[in-house]
Amino acid sequence: VQLQASGGGLVQPGVSLRLDCSASGSMFMITAMGWYRQTPGKQRELVATISNDGNTAYADSVKGRFTISRANAKNTVSLQMNSLKPEDTAVYFCNAVKTTGWDTTDYWGQGTLVTVSS
Repeated sequence: VQLQASGGGLVQPGVSLRLDCSASGSMFMITAMGWYRQTPGKQRELVATISNDGNTAYADSVKGRFTISRANAKNTVSLQMNSLKPEDTAVYFCNAVKTTGWDTTDYWGQGTLVTVSS
């Protein structure tokens, strides 16, 4: 599975930005997709995930501001980010999880930088 993220950039606080991720390759047994983010010196953290049946989960810090969506037919996952804050500045990574029996495998995109600054 290859993941290609796009949509990052430099924006001012309070505005919106949308990230998109396109997946290619075998999507068989991919059970969830999502977005993570990372800042220098910190661990990568979950932003939002969405399962094959549409169940979503969000980090507390983005609830009510970010919305994750998925177009299974197009193998894409998107993250709509509203009311952006400087603390949202990070490299955002697209993620896909393959589940086979008891094993899970994570696939990662190359990351896209989001900078929120006035």
